[in-house]
Amino acid sequence: MYYTYAYAEPLQSFSLHNPRSAWYIEHHVLVQYTQWILLSTCVLLGCIMLFNDYENLLHMPFRYWFIITIMLLSAILYYGLLPRSFFTLNLRNTGWVKAFVIGFVWACSVSLLPLIVLQLERGYYYADLILVLALFVKNWMFCTVNAIMFDMKDYEDDSNHQLKTFVVRFGLNNTIFFILIPLSLIGIFFLFGFAQYRHFTFLPIFFNLIPFLLLLLVAYSMQRQKKILYYLIVIDGLILLKAVCGIIAMQFVK
Repeated sequence: MYYTYAYAEPLQSFSLHNPRSAWYIEHHVLVQYTQWILLSTCVLLGCIMLFNDYENLLHMPFRYWFIITIMLLSAILYYGLLPRSFFTLNLRNTGWVKAFVIGFVWACSVSLLPLIVLQLERGYYYADLILVLALFVKNWMFCTVNAIMFDMKDYEDDSNHQLKTFVVRFGLNNTIFFILIPLSLIGIFFLFGFAQYRHFTFLPIFFNLIPFLLLLLVAYSMQRQKKILYYLIVIDGLILLKAVCGIIAMQFVK
């Protein structure tokens, strides 16, 4: 719902030469319906959780509320949902911040929110701070690189709308070699630190490393313009692959 929000309204200002934008323009009514369905589902599940765990919610530690607040604030500022008379910042239109905010929200969703849910369900849950931070940064870098690569498909639209994303500002090759690859290496560094701290054997490290190696390979391959399906299938597919590899890797962790 968060990801599709930008396309919930007719995108008449976007280029019809972009097949993805053209699809959203043609099916904007369907997109609006699915947004309401997703919102209703979230509200229903939230009510169920509130009914079952409201006592734990009232006694949840401040640090968990702080994480929720920061994540929600990032998501709200990304779309500029606060009243303009109160706050005018729209992080989506701040090109170099855009990918980091998306990566941050995704990393919070998969690395921190599950811990908060466990806290709500159990009343108390201890999480190793070093482990959580390493996992969070690893996922943040992976998702940020993924988001920057995804911006490459919108290069023409972003340039026309003066949205200074990394690829618009620095060019394709500079973005690949001086932004995507270094950020991927940072993610790999935290992966190895994470693995060393938890004394992982070869197989867990190997399976967790596969998505990052493919991320580097895909980033390098993007020196040439690709068709829209490449971006939608391969780049989004890396997120799914990372989840699958992480699940497999955990089967070899004692």
